Amino acid sequence: MAKERKTTIEDLARITAKGFEANEKRFDTLETDMQKGFDRIENLLLRDHLNRIERLEDTVLQLKVKVGMR
Repeated sequence: MAKERKTTIEDLARITAKGFEANEKRFDTLETDMQKGFDRIENLLLRDHLNRIERLEDTVLQLKVKVGMR
């Protein structure tokens, strides 16, 4: 017959700690991935706004030329 091993409180504590460590690593990875996604969205929005501002500046310049301000 196989000898039965009893689980101690220390065993349970060790198992629980390993579980928390694994979850912490997953959350760190998730947080990093989310930050990369937010950075990408922020860059896309910033680039879009810069393009719109440049188009507005070009239009204003054209209007100034047409009315003789430039």
